[in-house]
Amino acid sequence: MKRPLSPHLQVYDMLQMTSALSISSRITGAAWSVGLVLMVWWLVAAAAGPEAFANVQWFMSSFLGMLGLFGLTAAAWFHTLNGVRHLAWDAGYGYQIQDTYRTGRWVLIGTAVATVLTWVIAFIAWG
Repeated sequence: MKRPLSPHLQVYDMLQMTSALSISSRITGAAWSVGLVLMVWWLVAAAAGPEAFANVQWFMSSFLGMLGLFGLTAAAWFHTLNGVRHLAWDAGYGYQIQDTYRTGRWVLIGTAVATVLTWVIAFIAWG
């Protein structure tokens, strides 16, 4: 007997807010793993000596490194804010469809604002 594979990706509307944010949450969780690897690289380089640390600092301050760090910042904020949203769901709040869309929009807006604010503060502190 052939059994259906449902629920699977075919049954979800990827443009629906709840599906898109759920998938994005998984992707940002994976991005955190990449960020962890970068942090370990930075810490190992700091322990290895000035030359190794200078190489990591050179990469992190390059355009590609800064773009990656910016993306990791956005992933961190999104994953955190969406996690708070899920905690509210675990507590039994926000199950109405209008609530899920409203909180989803707040997660997206909060991610954008917090990411930009984080980088503005970082540039002020570095300057």
